[in-house]
Amino acid sequence: MAKLAPFFPKSHGKPRVDDRRVLSGIILLNRNGLRWRDAPEAYGPHKTLYSRWKRWSEKGIFARMMAGLAAEHG
Repeated sequence: MAKLAPFFPKSHGKPRVDDRRVLSGIILLNRNGLRWRDAPEAYGPHKTLYSRWKRWSEKGIFARMMAGLAAEHG
């Protein structure tokens, strides 16, 4: 997760739900094919997971994360 921290957007205004926890929830849901509503409560509200996934996808954050991780390993 430390390698991914630079890719998370900066917070503006009120404190956000922890990005690492949200990312873990998004990965869990996508890997297991679950619906957003089926997200375990440990990852926060399902609406937060969905809205963060949608916003980060539109901004290309996931693509930058993957490219950054791939660049580190040649």
